[in-house]
Amino acid sequence: MARLPYVSREQLPADKQTIYDHIAETRGSIEGGGIPRSFQLLMNSPDAAASVAQLGEHIRLQSSLDPAIRETAILGTARALNSQYVWAHHEPLARRAGVREEVIEAIRSGKAPMGLPPKEGVFVAAAKELVQKGALSERTVQAIDHLLGPQGTVDVVVVISYYAMLHRALASLGIELEPGLEANLPEL
Repeated sequence: MARLPYVSREQLPADKQTIYDHIAETRGSIEGGGIPRSFQLLMNSPDAAASVAQLGEHIRLQSSLDPAIRETAILGTARALNSQYVWAHHEPLARRAGVREEVIEAIRSGKAPMGLPPKEGVFVAAAKELVQKGALSERTVQAIDHLLGPQGTVDVVVVISYYAMLHRALASLGIELEPGLEANLPEL
């Protein structure tokens, strides 16, 4: 159960409703209207929600990363944190981005990066390493830099860090999945 209320547009002061509107425009509204529960919770602090949304927009719309790489890193982060919320939202996005089913299942099962080609496994390994150790090793940074260059390396680190931050904030606030989404990430 959520530890704070889910905030609707109507509950916001008039000068903060534009933040809600922008989030709805850039993320699409959910079934039944409104914005995802993640941002409904964050709207308890509208300016913080706006800042979180702005970085999320950069990741989704302006990042140098191929969508399949981005979604692989996000799923790797969700797995490392056992984030049902992030996983439920991003598993279908990963499929649409072209992430192979074998990669999704390897991440879900916790086997990845084992058994994955280095060009896919490195992003899962980076997510696990950054979540568990708080920083990437020189070796991991070099591996990503070799594949993507400096900008891509920074973008991978930002993606993993963003979704780790989002998970921790939402878990602390007691986020619940939206109706119709399933918690299908097994406990490891």
